[in-house]
Amino acid sequence: MSQDGSTAGAVVQGPRLYLRPLAQGAAAPLEAKQAHYLSVVLRLAPGAGVRVFNETDGEWLARLDKVRRNDWTLTPERKIAAPQRLPDLWYLFAPLKHDRLDYLAQKATEMGAARLMPVLTGHTHRQRLNLDRLRANAIEAAEQCGLVSLPEVVETAALGDVLSRWPLGRTLIFCDEDRAGGDPLRDLAAVRRGPLAVLVGPEGGFTLDERARLRALAHVCPISLGPRILRADTAAVAALALVQAALGDWRTDTPQVTD
Repeated sequence: MSQDGSTAGAVVQGPRLYLRPLAQGAAAPLEAKQAHYLSVVLRLAPGAGVRVFNETDGEWLARLDKVRRNDWTLTPERKIAAPQRLPDLWYLFAPLKHDRLDYLAQKATEMGAARLMPVLTGHTHRQRLNLDRLRANAIEAAEQCGLVSLPEVVETAALGDVLSRWPLGRTLIFCDEDRAGGDPLRDLAAVRRGPLAVLVGPEGGFTLDERARLRALAHVCPISLGPRILRADTAAVAALALVQAALGDWRTDTPQVTD
């Protein structure tokens, strides 16, 4: 057993839910959707084991109990993993239509982004964004891919405002459609490892002024995403995969950090 009380060894199999707060022996009530999933969809009986986690309390093996007809609880019994610290990688994106935004949030979470940052650009068609839906998709992805953490979801902001208050020391990797045919791995080889962010534009691309401003900033690294024009949600996966492979926690020499 580790110092934080988690149990080392093989991964415990079974259904997995995001739930908070979690404490040993403290029964946590389930939302109706969660109870329906476990008792009706999976047909689990009282006493079944379920994995539960959140970014603060880690992951636990919990016992499913029925309180009343439609009321179910999960009681954490054994801690099996500590919370994870995600790579220091932000993902900036222009809001898309619902189904494609759902996909983007899920895949960015799976790829290890620590912060999801919607930005408004000159060609952004959608101005309003349901942040609760974005978080729900991030939770669903974390449940499926074994994360013991969640990306932070921040309020939508104009790209110009985000760039004006950009933190020192964080490199912004800008997916530039004008660099089609370039070598992204060669471009990324010049980037020092450290705090990173990836920016993918809207369907219509960046305006000339936005592109000029981005190219003029010393902390910005423009890269190509290959010879073909990618949809914005596809570009998210391609860009994050490149960055994680070249500079992030896909590299075997990157320490795996837990809190």
